[in-house]
Amino acid sequence: MADIQYPISGSCQCGNVRYQLLAPPLKVMACHCKECQKLSTSAFSLTALVAADTVKFEGELQQWERLAESGNKNYAKFCPVCGNRIYHFNPDQPDVIKLKPANLSDTRILHPEAHIWVSQKQDWFHIPDDVPQFDKQP
Repeated sequence: MADIQYPISGSCQCGNVRYQLLAPPLKVMACHCKECQKLSTSAFSLTALVAADTVKFEGELQQWERLAESGNKNYAKFCPVCGNRIYHFNPDQPDVIKLKPANLSDTRILHPEAHIWVSQKQDWFHIPDDVPQFDKQP
């Protein structure tokens, strides 16, 4: 995808939170766990793992926290006005954030390199055979 130009802008639905993605993601994944189905109100949620220093945020964010089944801390940042989820992070791993990239202005980078938690996948959704699949978190 040589024609993708960085930075790519993104924002929440109301525009209160804006950001710039300065470099390509480290990895893009589709998560099929029940929590991500709730988050996305769809069959899965897309996540772009990005180096924390390659994204710049503007606007007020609020935080929500939960423990994952693995015991990892899963913290979420979201817009307090429209509620749109912007990213997740583990405070024990500050160099990487889990951007929720569907709100980017150019979504051509959103080709999942792996599908995780397929043990909770919706039966009707078919994953391409050439994309790695993991029953849980790899």
